[in-house]
Amino acid sequence: MDFAAARHNMMEGQIRPNGVTDTAVLAAMAEVPREDYVPKALRSIAYTDDDLSVGNGRGVMEAMVLARLLQAAEINPEDVVLEIATGTGYATAVLAKIANTVVSVDSDPDFRAMAISAVSSHGHDNAVVVAGELEVGYPAQAPYNVIFINGSVEVVPQALLDQLADGGRLVAVVTGGGQGVATLYTRTGSSFGHRKLFDANILPLPGFRKPVGFVF
Repeated sequence: MDFAAARHNMMEGQIRPNGVTDTAVLAAMAEVPREDYVPKALRSIAYTDDDLSVGNGRGVMEAMVLARLLQAAEINPEDVVLEIATGTGYATAVLAKIANTVVSVDSDPDFRAMAISAVSSHGHDNAVVVAGELEVGYPAQAPYNVIFINGSVEVVPQALLDQLADGGRLVAVVTGGGQGVATLYTRTGSSFGHRKLFDANILPLPGFRKPVGFVF
């Protein structure tokens, strides 16, 4: 299969037509070989316009949704980024092309091993994959300029928002138990705000459940 042609088609058919104009995001996604970050059995469909299920209830995010989220985060070359849920390492590699430093946390040892191997083999020395619970993040290296949640969640925990630097941004697809909506969270001093961006349905991450309300 001609993966270079498939990557070009992804850029021209999925990403550019959906309003992605950020030059850093476009360059990163045009360069990172998506096929190297999926199991071998899925390489032939690596560039399909959908999430790719890679087992254990996890997936590789649809490229168009990833690109739009990263554009909304307005990542600068000096930024330190925290990625929640490394998965196979694809988004980690894209982030490493854009940001100064990427800290990616995952609770699954199999995914950590896969991602470390793939990211290292492509020379992304500014990205580190660490063990940790997804909902906790990685406070040891906080604060972060950007936090990217690599999968949909019912709720964004305050513990993650607290790890944002002043002026920091967090992007995630939030379902609230229903339709997924890409959402941008911002921090200004001790205050937090959020803005809905676009509808998106992607595979959910484990955990991140809304608290169950009291029922009589």
